[in-house]
Amino acid sequence: MDIHRCRFIRYPASAINAVAFTHSSLPPVSGQKKHTQKHIQVRLAIGRANGDIEIWNPLQGAWHQELVIHGGKDRSVDGLVWVTEPDEEMADGKVIHGKSRLFSIGYTTTITEWDLEQARAKKHASGQHGEIWCIGVQPPSNKGASAPGSRKLVAGTVDGNLVLYSIEDGDLRFQRTLIRSPTKKTKFVSIAFQSHNVVVVGCSNSTICAYDIRNGTMLRQMTLGTDISGGSKNIIVWAVKCLPNGDIVSGDSTGQVCIWDGKTYTQAQRIQSHSQDVLCLSVSADGSKIVSGGMDRRTAIYEPIAGQAGRWSKVFHRRYHQHDVKAMASFESKGISVVVSGGSDANPVVLPLRGAGKEYHRTLPHLPQNPPLHSAPKARFIVSWWENEIRIWHLLSPAQKLLDDPQAALGLRKNRKLLAQILVKGESHISSAAISEDGTLLVASTATDIKVFQLRLARGEHAEQPQIRKVDMPTSGHAATKVQISPDSRWISWVEEGNKVMIARVHTTESSAGVAYTISRPSKLNRLRRQIPKHLLLGGLGSYDRNITQMAFSPDSKLLAVADLAGFIDTWVLRGPGEGASGAGSRDDEGAASSDSSSDSSDEEYGDVAGERWARNPSAKLLPKLTAAPVVLSFSKTRREDGDYDLLTITAVKTLLVFNPLRGALSEWSRRNTYPKLPAPFRDTRDQVKGVVWQGHRAWIYGVSYLFMLDLSRDLDPEKDSAGQKQGTKRKRGVQESGAGGKMEKHSLAPQRVKAAVGPDGAKWEDVEMADADDQKSISASSGVDDDDDDDDEDIDGGELQRLRDDQGAAAQANGDDAAGAGKQVTKPAAATAAATAAAAAKWWHTYQFRPILGIVPLEGGPGLANGDVSEGRLPPLEVALVERPLTSEDLPERYFAENEWER
Repeated sequence: MDIHRCRFIRYPASAINAVAFTHSSLPPVSGQKKHTQKHIQVRLAIGRANGDIEIWNPLQGAWHQELVIHGGKDRSVDGLVWVTEPDEEMADGKVIHGKSRLFSIGYTTTITEWDLEQARAKKHASGQHGEIWCIGVQPPSNKGASAPGSRKLVAGTVDGNLVLYSIEDGDLRFQRTLIRSPTKKTKFVSIAFQSHNVVVVGCSNSTICAYDIRNGTMLRQMTLGTDISGGSKNIIVWAVKCLPNGDIVSGDSTGQVCIWDGKTYTQAQRIQSHSQDVLCLSVSADGSKIVSGGMDRRTAIYEPIAGQAGRWSKVFHRRYHQHDVKAMASFESKGISVVVSGGSDANPVVLPLRGAGKEYHRTLPHLPQNPPLHSAPKARFIVSWWENEIRIWHLLSPAQKLLDDPQAALGLRKNRKLLAQILVKGESHISSAAISEDGTLLVASTATDIKVFQLRLARGEHAEQPQIRKVDMPTSGHAATKVQISPDSRWISWVEEGNKVMIARVHTTESSAGVAYTISRPSKLNRLRRQIPKHLLLGGLGSYDRNITQMAFSPDSKLLAVADLAGFIDTWVLRGPGEGASGAGSRDDEGAASSDSSSDSSDEEYGDVAGERWARNPSAKLLPKLTAAPVVLSFSKTRREDGDYDLLTITAVKTLLVFNPLRGALSEWSRRNTYPKLPAPFRDTRDQVKGVVWQGHRAWIYGVSYLFMLDLSRDLDPEKDSAGQKQGTKRKRGVQESGAGGKMEKHSLAPQRVKAAVGPDGAKWEDVEMADADDQKSISASSGVDDDDDDDDEDIDGGELQRLRDDQGAAAQANGDDAAGAGKQVTKPAAATAAATAAAAAKWWHTYQFRPILGIVPLEGGPGLANGDVSEGRLPPLEVALVERPLTSEDLPERYFAENEWER
């Protein structure tokens, strides 16, 4: 594989301003029905300075970025809160978990509610007050589960007002102003609820105030005094939290964490744990740990002092971030106990909470799960996008030619050319984009519209400058979360409202002015009806997991496949004139009669004069539900002997499956090469898979920090344990982890003390940060997922997939095929030949040389065989552009204060 290592493609890092979990903790399974605990949906929301909101699924430590709701011009997310309504019990005894609603603020006068099912803003509300700087949600009453309408949103403003917003009956509206500050110089900066009716507010005038929200009376005002000599006159209370026993924790601009008695509202303790401002706090569900983060990049953990009630001590601190730590949130349940923090360096960091000091932390990537990168292989174009800007690059010469050039270093710099920059009009940022393989058609989607552009290449003596012309869509108002162009450039498909699949035909007309494109009226492709229990659709996140995240066309453009977060795969086939539409459905995803189902399957309504139409694959219902959300969905580039293309899917828990979509069955290779036979480095890596590039029957799979090659034409060798025995297909119980990094070899995270001379009078003890080499050790730890510890020896691929394998094995034996013999490996002697060793090594290969990888896209035009040609058993040449986007100091904002030399 020839690689163009590209670092000139930009993708600006955006600071993390807010993080929030749907639940702070979940009760233990004991005392609850098992199914109720298992179906509770826990998600992490991350808000960024560019207005993006990311939704992450912890997945017991796998950490999958499921959704990105893109922001817009001059938008910022500076605060996030989840509101979970109380559970309801149905007549049949099943429990409807309370709906989870997500709200955000952005240093404006507006509160926004987000619709995760359609990946867009749902409601906006504002009142006659200043900019909102903090927001909190009223907890349920201690007397029992409160009604949905009895809880409020409470917001603090820059002009010293405390305002109430009503969220009754699924609505969002301004209700009234609760507190008006006598002076507008006082700012309400942070907020936390001590009880159902008592809210604690951190102010900019060195005070912390407790209010009764029923009547707006001030219960107590706590004063921090003034800053140290030479500092600010007023102390800013950047963060406040309340412990389960009612005590109050505050972090301020002096770098101190203060503990306040929740009954007398007096200061019980003051800990100087930071050298600069404390910006965020988090507490464990049982009140046994406090975590703080600040401008000095430190993250500190505190625990109660044994035998001294109400007294705390700092256990340790460490610098996990490269810049200010601005936000953090914690979550605890039976199998996970973590704190997630974020700041100006854009990287979310997962810290173990219950296992603090015994497990490594984990840094999640700042790059998106779905790469903002696409290529036109035949034209050798690379398209990248961020916010409202699209850039089109041209790689002039093949990589092999550059390697043969004696002045290759100079050639690499001259090999790229920026052809065009396109600024998409509107306030919404680009959510997805795609370019046709010949580089003549470009599609970009935002939260409000879909833009289509035609690129005409005007050839000059030394360069090619494209002429860009906008192509009109037949209807306006379409918004898409994902767009795709078929390989033959005749079809454009996209996803509307999160789960609706649309498709439109691209017509070409030739004239004296050249070729022109027109787009036909789009049509909806109906998905299979899925039997989802009603109590699951009505509660939690609703039908959020039916959001489509993966879409792929087959190389001949006659198959289309999509996959959603729930693990369902839908496929359609292109029917020619006179071909039957067997399998076309007439009902939509929720099972109700579709109002436009007749137009979806009608040639006249579709408007295609050639008579081609898309119909549901008759074997689509045979594809099983995946055990986790797919992160890769891709058709192989070569046909099998029966004319079908293999469909590769990789899930968030590293399950790799190959389907034959037209038969609705697992391929023979996938049936023989189950999860335990996959290479251990592939199974054990914690970073999610981002994409795949095909080279004949070889799949080059990449993540943010690795590149793997799997040969899907050869069976993999079974992994062996330390005793030399083959592993079975049953899951092995491992050491329980908290959801961050792996277990430490040495259970110690205390900072080492060294003697450093600081002046002519002698020396003093200073704390030295631990080495960052621990981060590399955590990469190799296992990322297995246990849905429930009570499910002993559950197959890693799920029961439905195992039954599919068993059924296919029985059918193969009935036809006289020796399926077991086909998967059997030849045992080689100890003195194996070099050729045999090399052949065995060619089954899979991996490297960690490139990081962090934004994306990898294929190119064509190299010497030798044409891409896709596998004649005479040879692999076709593969040329790719590998784009790295390392986070450098230039991407980070300037620091407020200079650091001491020894701290660098």
